[in-house]
Amino acid sequence: MFDIGFPELALVAVIGLLVLGPERLPYAARKTGLWVGRIRRMVSQMSSEIDRQLKAEEMRERLRKEGDTLGLEKIQQTVNEALAEAKKYEDMVEKNPATPMSSKASTPQTPSSGPDPQPVESHSHSDDASKQHDRS
Repeated sequence: MFDIGFPELALVAVIGLLVLGPERLPYAARKTGLWVGRIRRMVSQMSSEIDRQLKAEEMRERLRKEGDTLGLEKIQQTVNEALAEAKKYEDMVEKNPATPMSSKASTPQTPSSGPDPQPVESHSHSDDASKQHDRS
């Protein structure tokens, strides 16, 4: 891509050393390397995505051409006509519903009402201990 050799890299390193100084040069070189790596990955991902999209479009076009030769449009028209006829029958079924279910099946059964449970008094050990302490 770029025709950069060793002399050009050495010149950039010397200029970077003069501008940034020896303390900040390693940090700047590391950051530059990270950014270059990110850019390369992004370009690679974009090119692979473009390739996938082109292949998908090519497949769609091929299927469209083969579909025309197989007469898929005629089949689709037949299916649409059958669907329209089925909708007519659907309207007829909605107008004449089947016999309604018996009223016994629609009423929920209630549980038998028995005697109400009595509340149970709870005795805690701490209450007993406090009563014994009060007695003494």
